[in-house]
Order: sequence, then C-alpha cells, then structure tokens
Amino acid sequence: MQKNDVLDAIIIGAGFAGMYQLISLRDKLGLQTRVIEAGSGVGGTWFWNRYPGARCDSESHSYMYYFSKELVQEWEWSERYPQQPEILRYLNHVADKFDLRRDITFDTRIESAKFDEQNNQWVVRTQNGETLRAQFLITAVGCLSSANVPNTPGLDSFSGQWFHTGSWPHDGVNFKGKHVGVIGTGSTGIQAIPVIAKEAEHVTVFQRTANYSLPANNAPLTEEFKRYAKEHADEIYEVMTTNGNGHPFRIAPRKAVETSPEELKQIYEAAWQKGGLQFRATFEDLLTSNEANDTAAEFIRQKILNVVKDPEMAKVLADIDHPFAAKRPPIDSSYFETYNRDNISLVNLRQTPIEEIVPDGIKTSGRTYELDMIVFATGFDAMTGSLLKLNIQGLNGRKLNDDWHAGPQTYLGLQIPGYPNLFTITGPGSPSVLCNLPPAIEQHVEWITDCIKYMQSQKLTTVQTSDEASKQWQQEVERAANATLLPQVKHSWYLGANVPGKPRVFMPYAGGLQQYREICNDVAAEGYRGLIFS
Repeated sequence: MQKNDVLDAIIIGAGFAGMYQLISLRDKLGLQTRVIEAGSGVGGTWFWNRYPGARCDSESHSYMYYFSKELVQEWEWSERYPQQPEILRYLNHVADKFDLRRDITFDTRIESAKFDEQNNQWVVRTQNGETLRAQFLITAVGCLSSANVPNTPGLDSFSGQWFHTGSWPHDGVNFKGKHVGVIGTGSTGIQAIPVIAKEAEHVTVFQRTANYSLPANNAPLTEEFKRYAKEHADEIYEVMTTNGNGHPFRIAPRKAVETSPEELKQIYEAAWQKGGLQFRATFEDLLTSNEANDTAAEFIRQKILNVVKDPEMAKVLADIDHPFAAKRPPIDSSYFETYNRDNISLVNLRQTPIEEIVPDGIKTSGRTYELDMIVFATGFDAMTGSLLKLNIQGLNGRKLNDDWHAGPQTYLGLQIPGYPNLFTITGPGSPSVLCNLPPAIEQHVEWITDCIKYMQSQKLTTVQTSDEASKQWQQEVERAANATLLPQVKHSWYLGANVPGKPRVFMPYAGGLQQYREICNDVAAEGYRGLIFS
C-alpha cells in the first residue's frame, strides 16, 4: 500500500474478531483491508492476558473458529479447558494458514478516528504518526481488553513491583520468596491465586466481593474425544448456534422449583463432578427465579464451607451477596482448596477497606500489610472502555465519549447512530460476554460482511443506523435483562459498576445468542431494517 492510498476497510484489533473479519473482507469480498493492532503479535485478549493460570472457561472444542471445515479438522487441542499459551498458538496457526500478517500493522495504537463526511471516509490517525483513510471502519477491540487499574491513593509511592492481570509482562514474573498481595477475587484472581500461592513465600488476598466458582475438573483430552469432536463437528456447531449460550451443550428443560430436594442435590452433585459451566445448565429457571437460584447458590456455599478448613475464612469466602450466575461464574483449578495452604491469608475489604498504598504495602482501615508485590486482578473497563479510548468522532464532529456519557447506545451492538460506515464487533447491546464468544464473533463478522456485500451489489456507499432504531434496541436490551436475575447484581461489570464514574447501564443483550441471531437474520431479510443507506 502506498502512503496516500485509500483503503476499503480498516479493522482495529487482531484477535478472534479482527482476524476473521480480515479473512472475510479481504478473501471473500476482495476488499483492500488493513488491521491495526496494538500488540506485537496476533491474539488480542490472549496476547495480553498472560497472567499465571490464565485459561479459557469455554471447552476447547467450542473455543475455535468453525467457518473453515479444514481448520477444524487439522487443529488438535490438548486439554478440556485450554491455557493461554495454547490458545495463542492456535491463533498464530490461523494467522499462518490464511497469511494474515501481511495485512496487519503491529505495535500500533489508534490516536483518533474521525468521519470525513465530504469524502465519505474514516480518517484514522495512529500514535506512530500515520494517517489512514478507508470507507469502512470496524472495531474488533474486544469486550475485556481495557485494564481497570483502581485509582488507589499512594500507588506511585509503592517501593515494590505491581502488575495488572490484563497487561502482564511477557517474560513472566518471579514470585519466589516474595510476599504478594492480590486485589480482586473475580475470574482472573480466582485463576491466578492458586498458581501464585504455589511459588510465593506468602499471598495476601484482598476480597471485596465473595464469588461463586465452579471446579473446572480440567484434564487432557482423550484420543477418543478428539476423534469424536472432529467427526461430529457439524452437530457440535449446530448446538452452539441454536442455544442461548453458544456452548456445545443445551440447558436442561426442567425447573429447579419443580424438583425435589433429593433430586436437586443429585443433579447438582453430578454437574459439580463433571465440572465447568455446565453446572449453570442444570435447570432452565436458574436465571429467572430467585427461588430456583437459591438452591444452586446454597449448594455452592456448602461446598465452600466444606472445602475450606478455617471456619472464619470459609465464612468470608461463602458470604456471597448475589444470585448464582448473575455474574459469569469463574471456573477454577483448586481455588478454594488453596485457602488451606499455610502461606495464604484473606482480608475482608467489606470490614476493613483499603485506605491507601504505602511504600511497603497496603494499608487498610485495620492494619498495614507488608508486601513485595501487588497484583491487581481488578478486571476491565468492560465493553465500552476500549471503544472510548479510540477517540471516535462521527457526523458534525460529534464524539462517542460524549454520546455515551449516560451509557452506550447501539443498534444490535453492531452500529452506532451518527457514525456512518462504522461497525462494532460484539459491541454493547450484543450477547457477547453472556455467551461463548467465538460463535458470537463469527455471527457478527458474517453479518457485517453480508451487509457490505449487499451495499456492493446495490452500489451503495454509506450505511448508518437511526437514533430511533437505537433507542428501540436499547429498550429491548433492557427488557431482556429485566426478564432475568442479572440486573440484581449492583456491583457487576455487566453494569459498569467496577469502574468509578461509569454509568450504570446493563450493557450486553441477555436474550440469548439464538434469539439474537434470529433477530439479526430478520433485520437482513427485511432489507436491513433500522439501517439507512445512501
């Protein structure tokens, strides 16, 4: 590409979404396309998230692309729940197979993206000083990619090292002989703490919100299962794309409220032993009925109380204040068992909150904990954070940061009113984080690609959604959420509650992936209802 050439499309991000979007636009539609990626390699979330214990909570045979039968058949996973290095190897394999790197610019962050109405182009400026122009701009920045480092007083004064799980050093961290403080017991903390505790001299866990966690019961895949997954790939994909969660299993068509206590216990125990997210698929009413949810929540609390030997520590870990699965439940490898080690302690931040970070550790309202290292497992500015960092400007200079000051407004999570020719993959208002992401990503990419193909066939140059279509969709997003127990969790990152000052709006679409696919298909079949072309 020459310096002054105009591209057909610019894609931001080279993870699962950006890579497939590149394949679809470049190889299927023949569009001149470039991907801009902040990292030095492909992988997106799995390039940056290299913290100890980083592992996927979707089963490996479902956490992959299915658009290429050849790709499905040639790749083999080693274990049920793959670790970060294996997922990254897979994504690099995909990049090699489809020769993607020639159209990816690495080590480059976006400074701004502005729509030039006169020329019907997006003008994208990078922090490297380059200016790119394209008809279409597609964000593939991920839902969980903007690390949320709390603005804790005194952090700059800390004499030791500190890290965030979302931007982990690529050469790793040596915890041997160190006193380590871990802040946060969400998914990343639950994965990291057992690994850190095996190496560190002592680990102090700072917990604000107690959390459910399900045992992964991870294991190497048998040769028999590997053959099964390949021979039945079409059936597996059909299950993934015709249920609400995008996983290769369906939610059992039975209600907990209609099940006897004895049978409930048997069903929950069997699911517990099986491990993984299938536990939340045991009954269809777990996320719609508080009575049903209480049965699952109490079962897990009892498991925690039985596993953790110290009764006071067990009580703090089991003091969970929200419905089960109203936040995505982590899966773990001996998380609760780790609290039986001699080199771990637990601080209840509800009783003694953090006041400041001091040169030699963390000071709570109760005491000061001397630490050599601090690990922030405090999650992400989810769903909107990475988009807002792009400094996007649409029609008449309107800014996305201003338009979303009260919460995100999208149409289907795919388009934003006032921003022509801009598509957002797994944006707010789509199922995204409420399901297994690869099938959700494939659906988004294919819908966007089909929309652009439609524009080509009709000789159309601009597509945008209306304020009215966006408002109606946000009402549907709110309706779908309120039909579940999900909004009951006031501190959930689904609501943006983990980021101070962020508007409290339920962001993902809770109607399920199957229903969402049907809605998107109907929109397309009706000439892309809700979109305006010119």
